[in-house]
Amino acid sequence: MCWSATADLAAGTVITAVGAVCVARAREVRELPIAALPLLLGAHQIVEAAVWNAGGGSGPATLAWAVIALPLLPLWVPLGVLLVTPPERRARLAAPAVAGTLTAAALAYCLATRPVTADIRGRTIGYVLDLPYAPLLIAGYLLATVGALLLAADRTLRLLGAVVAAGAALCVVLWRTEFVSTWCAFAAVASLVLLARTRRAA
Repeated sequence: MCWSATADLAAGTVITAVGAVCVARAREVRELPIAALPLLLGAHQIVEAAVWNAGGGSGPATLAWAVIALPLLPLWVPLGVLLVTPPERRARLAAPAVAGTLTAAALAYCLATRPVTADIRGRTIGYVLDLPYAPLLIAGYLLATVGALLLAADRTLRLLGAVVAAGAALCVVLWRTEFVSTWCAFAAVASLVLLARTRRAA
C-alpha cells in the first residue's frame, strides 16, 4: 500500500462521509459514539494529510493527529462499546474501560509535557514520542481499543475487533517503526464495517 497526502485525504473523505451516514442512522443517543467512530477515524486521516503536506515535524497537525490517536481513542472506543451493550453484559467491559481511562490519562500527560514529532519515512510516517513504561502503555491501549471490541455483545463490533487485531499484528510485522500511523489507517478502513451495523439498526 502506498500512502501520501493524496491517499490520506481521499480515504479520509470517503470514511468521514460514511461516518456521517452512520451518525444520521443512529436511533438513540447512546449509539452515537460507536456510530461516529468512522467519522472520527476519517477525520484523523484527513489530519494526517496535513502532516504530509507540512513535511512532518512537530507542528499543529502532528499534535492534532497524536491527540486523536493516543489519548482520545482508548477513551472513545470502550465508552462507545459500553453504551451499546445491554446492562447485564457490561461487567466484562470494566477492564477495557479502566485500562482506557488510565492509558489515556498517561498519554495525555506525555503529550502535554513532551514533544511529539512526525518523520516522513518513504511512503509511511513515523510518530515519535518519548513514552515511559511504553510496553505497559501499549498493552493498556490495545486492551482498551481492541479488547473492548472483542468483548462486545454485538457481533459486528466483535468482527471489527478481530479485523483490527489482525491489522495490528500485520502492521507490527511490516511497519514496526511506523506502527501507529499504519494501524490507524487500517483501523479507519476497517471501521467501514460499522455501516452494516447502522443499516441493520435503521
